[in-house]
Amino acid sequence: MRDLATLTPRMPAMTEAAKDNVRLLEQAILARPQCDIPTEHVLHGGMYCRTICIPAGVVITGAEIKVPTMLVVVGDTTAFIGDAEFRLQGFQRVPASAGRKVSFFAHADTWLTMLFPTDATTVERAEEEFTDEADRLWSRNGVNHVLVTGE
Repeated sequence: MRDLATLTPRMPAMTEAAKDNVRLLEQAILARPQCDIPTEHVLHGGMYCRTICIPAGVVITGAEIKVPTMLVVVGDTTAFIGDAEFRLQGFQRVPASAGRKVSFFAHADTWLTMLFPTDATTVERAEEEFTDEADRLWSRNGVNHVLVTGE
């Protein structure tokens, strides 16, 4: 049996200084032309799942996340988390702590799926649960695909 703890990367909580560095990068990115990144949302069985695809060559910054989540990565990306950087290639399941604001550079088209347990019954409520920056999420103004099963 493999010990996944030694094989699985983790995304830790970040210091305020590290999150401020991501905010500075975010300001620089927002000054440049933006590309549309549709968001797929699923609310099912007490779980919220959101998926985006970062096109190759694109840098994004995420919202500050205030709940622990699982992040599933499929593709090839470098995640910058505080003073650390992680190259995530292929298929990765990443336990991700609350208190993080991460940036990603996609070396190839890369899908990111974030999941967490919730009692939310709407996408808007789930977004407000995982971040205090919900009004700044791309999904608030961009293309969305939504499935709410009611289970």
